[in-house]
Amino acid sequence: MRWLNHPKLPLWTVLGTVLLDQASKQHFAYHFHLGQRWTVIPGLFDLTYVRNTGAAFSLLAGSAYGRPVLLVVSLAAIAALIWYLRSLSPDQGWLRLGVALVLGGAIGNLIDRALFGEVIDFILVYWRQHYWPAFNLADSAICVGVGLMLFDLWQEERHKHKETRA
Repeated sequence: MRWLNHPKLPLWTVLGTVLLDQASKQHFAYHFHLGQRWTVIPGLFDLTYVRNTGAAFSLLAGSAYGRPVLLVVSLAAIAALIWYLRSLSPDQGWLRLGVALVLGGAIGNLIDRALFGEVIDFILVYWRQHYWPAFNLADSAICVGVGLMLFDLWQEERHKHKETRA
């Protein structure tokens, strides 16, 4: 998979993630009323328009210090991710892709937080009365990115284990 080693892959991944995230959030902000739900798969998946003033799972929601703390933490995390991404070599494709997805998701949510003081969420997954908190494409990119980073770590450990056996 040579495309994973392309030098511009992280840049395009970050930009694409931010653009898709922001476009999807703006779609829901303009075409849905706050709290409106649209069933996609009954009993499993809805689209809804909600706003989250806190971090993941509404942590710090409603706190007077929530917005400044989340902005500072987000900026620090973004700076660390950029530094880390720049330190990776092109042959670390899965890791670069994962870090770029996390970075794009963090930037997407930071934009919302900076502009509106809250994040727009619209994906609602549930089973009967069990609901996962609503989330957005930035959150999804972060989760997929972390998954790819873990996959890369697993592959690296597997490769080291094979070398020690040989």
